[in-house]
Amino acid sequence: MSDFSDTNWADSEFAREYLDNAEAYVPFRQEMHKVLGLYYRNFLLGEAPKSVLDLGCGDGILSLIVAGLDENASITLVDGSQEMLDRAAERLGPQGNFTCLRSSFQELAKNDPLEGSFDLVMSSLAIHHLNREDKTSLYKYVFSCLKPGGHFINIDVVLAPTDELENWYMQVWEEWIVRRKAEGKTDRDFTDIVRRYHENPDNVPDTLSFQLKALEETGYAHVDCFYKHGVFVIFGGRKGSGDR
Repeated sequence: MSDFSDTNWADSEFAREYLDNAEAYVPFRQEMHKVLGLYYRNFLLGEAPKSVLDLGCGDGILSLIVAGLDENASITLVDGSQEMLDRAAERLGPQGNFTCLRSSFQELAKNDPLEGSFDLVMSSLAIHHLNREDKTSLYKYVFSCLKPGGHFINIDVVLAPTDELENWYMQVWEEWIVRRKAEGKTDRDFTDIVRRYHENPDNVPDTLSFQLKALEETGYAHVDCFYKHGVFVIFGGRKGSGDR
């Protein structure tokens, strides 16, 4: 994988454009966020304070969801883009127990600046920027960061297992964007997003099956896909209560 400074995400204008328009071209983004909330309520919400790590946090939307569910949660937000971290700090405001750390995934794994371990590590639309080897390495690093019984959940895009399915998923994505504009949800035309997605060298998605297998081989339990719409998925697993 390229160094973060060489990617589009290091460009503040590129990062800002994504933040301002994600609702217009990420299908059912709010539904995916609801799934995260349901997962947190079912598996993590309780009396004991939880520690949460938000990897590639963007503007902090996942952290905001968790904070809204659990006011006692302690959340660490990590992103390689200062633009993203600034927007996250603005979104989250002065309330809550938040810590922001500027770091790329490579720097995180190499320098390990995180303190303590986490009940939940979560990420959204970030890990697909890693190549296959780096994805596997990150999953191992996340596993090492989890407390026994801790959870990992990833909202992301994946590569279809066949070209035929990939082409159909891209068509489904385009049709969703066209409907959004027809419904007045956006006044901009994002029908070129599929072309931009494929042409962007920062995007190197892998298949869902490969990543589920990578989690299992790392040692995660309860590995599964929790949501899927075309190439957009939510998947993850749990560290065994006896694992360290």
